[in-house]
Amino acid sequence: MKTEKAGPGKKKESELGVSSIDSDYYGKMFASSEMAEIFGDDGRLQAWLDFEAALARAQARLGIIPEDASRMIQQKARLEFIDQQEMQEEFVRVGFPILPMVRQLAKAVGPDAARYVHWGSTTQDVTDTGAVLQFRKALDLVEGRLDELCHVLARTAELHRDTVMVGRTLTQQAAPITFGYKVAIWLAEILRHRERLQQVRPRVLVGQVAGAVGSNATLGAMAADVQRETLRELDLCAPPITWHVSRDGWTELAALLALIGGSLGKIAREILTLNRTEIGELAEPFIHGRGASSTLPQKRNPITCQPVVAAAKMLREKASLSLDVLIQENERSAGPMHLEWTLLPEAFVILDGALKNLLSILPGLVVDKSRMIANLDLTRGMVVAEAVMMGLAPHIGREKAHELVYDLCKKGLEENRRLQDVLLEDSTITAHLSESDVRSLLDPANYTGMCRDMTDRVLGLYRAALVADPTETETE
Repeated sequence: MKTEKAGPGKKKESELGVSSIDSDYYGKMFASSEMAEIFGDDGRLQAWLDFEAALARAQARLGIIPEDASRMIQQKARLEFIDQQEMQEEFVRVGFPILPMVRQLAKAVGPDAARYVHWGSTTQDVTDTGAVLQFRKALDLVEGRLDELCHVLARTAELHRDTVMVGRTLTQQAAPITFGYKVAIWLAEILRHRERLQQVRPRVLVGQVAGAVGSNATLGAMAADVQRETLRELDLCAPPITWHVSRDGWTELAALLALIGGSLGKIAREILTLNRTEIGELAEPFIHGRGASSTLPQKRNPITCQPVVAAAKMLREKASLSLDVLIQENERSAGPMHLEWTLLPEAFVILDGALKNLLSILPGLVVDKSRMIANLDLTRGMVVAEAVMMGLAPHIGREKAHELVYDLCKKGLEENRRLQDVLLEDSTITAHLSESDVRSLLDPANYTGMCRDMTDRVLGLYRAALVADPTETETE
């Protein structure tokens, strides 16, 4: 490990990451550079400095600190004036992150303005409000990715609105559906996540200037004005009461990130399942050499879906951990702050990596219609046995129709024959259904129910939410 003394505007040389999300080797599999930049050391420190600059602007406007001092603090509250190596060394000694930053900023502004740096504030004001500034950027990035995902899913659902395939329940073939319907289910879920993301913003994008126990006694009668003006500078909401030990907003955010991750994992898992050799209906886009086995030359592994599924599970654990942070004592709790330093930043990074991975797959997703057709006929017509039952039910009753078709399916399986042939040999069937009726009932395309209508309905919701002119579709 190299350690080099860094002057103002420099930082220490990066060390090898231990976690997969910040590893030089594994990192690009789980994280995006855009989200890593938001939550990296530079992004975090600049958010803290932005808080200090806003605090100084607000306090100068209110006549609490001199205008000259405020201007100097604003000018120097930038990374280039901070010795990050020296700051980290002091952090190791003192154990709290903000005091070293305050001292660095005080050194940068000079003795006259130094006395007004961090005036009336406390560590948690800076770490919480700084984190919220990072969350806002991260939410914008996630929302953009979700929008892109909606566009891709909508195009795919529209394209495959009429592509008939097997619907499966409990790992078994059940009844026909359309692939567009399957994708529209994914799209509807992502649209709901977009709504949740927009709804959570007012509860998360809230800062605070509250002092050590949240009473803001250090600022006296000007406390409310300082908080209001500081947060106005940062374009954040002001809370009705201090939230040092009220972390429900951040816990809700962690849960939302896990919800989104779960949906992404479900999509990736479905692609993995339908990519099985024995099914072969979907596949990741082919890139020469990608997914190659180290020993089996014939393999083309679905390599990009796997970290998406893993990310969903990691995000679930982040949501679970965030619930523990809710339990705090007194006016400042010992321990939960340290959990939060990693919890949400890592959750955002993991989620964005999953989004980026999925977005690298879906636009070029290989949909093998011929395998879908072949799989529909795998059971020799029995995938639409329910259609025959319902066609016969008006004549002999549903229960009797179910028992009869069940027995005929059993006969077909035992004799390895097509269901149509077995049906047309039965006198009860032929007494009520013509050969033409039986053929029509056994056509999978005739038994997809409302799949197309529901797909269209979701596409309408998509256009209303994301297409500038709903009369023009993004999917054409």
